[in-house]
Amino acid sequence: MKTLQILEKMKKQPIFTFRLLDTFNHNYANLYLHRLKKQQLIQRVEKNLYTTYKDPLLIASRIVWPSYISCWSALKFHNLTEQVPRAIFIIATNYKKQVIFQNTPIVFISTKNKNLFGYDKLNYGGFDIFMADKEKSIIDCALFKKASLSELKEIIENHISELDLKKFIRYLKISENKSLIKRFGSLFDNLGKDFYSSLKKYIDKVYIPLDYTKKMRGIKNKKWGVIENA
Repeated sequence: MKTLQILEKMKKQPIFTFRLLDTFNHNYANLYLHRLKKQQLIQRVEKNLYTTYKDPLLIASRIVWPSYISCWSALKFHNLTEQVPRAIFIIATNYKKQVIFQNTPIVFISTKNKNLFGYDKLNYGGFDIFMADKEKSIIDCALFKKASLSELKEIIENHISELDLKKFIRYLKISENKSLIKRFGSLFDNLGKDFYSSLKKYIDKVYIPLDYTKKMRGIKNKKWGVIENA
């Protein structure tokens, strides 16, 4: 098979291993891939993982499975922030070390299976990628402490008409995370959206800081069980 034919075969997948070269034996396949890489016809993602593409977003959610893109990366994708993230954040069930691709860190955040929801399969560059929806990208930022609650409040306030608040509350209930629920409940209260009746069964008597990035100093909000430190 000629190199051009092989490259066309490679381009049909966003990411591939030496097994794509099923007509070659293992050793020759690795040698052949090394040559293609040296000619800059393919890019190495990590050991035994290659691509013909240079866009990190295209391959990031395919390195491990199941996984999806979230946090600041998803916020930027959905135009909820003007900040350009330094890294691509991937939510996955298995621990994995950071991968650097095209000088972009791909950071893997490991979590429990129950947190793997709220993402969609989207067409990007002619391929499917897995991306958190708007509501889950905000929730993940708080869940994995990748943004302050003050930053998230500003995002919600600026884009509240674009958010599905019923879905947002449903996601909070699915998470069953009391800290998340109390923080976002208080945040929405501050924005004139009262979801207490829907969420009150998750409110306990343990006070937590409203903003986890700041010291626990401020007024006690008895309704939501938070210390208003932001």
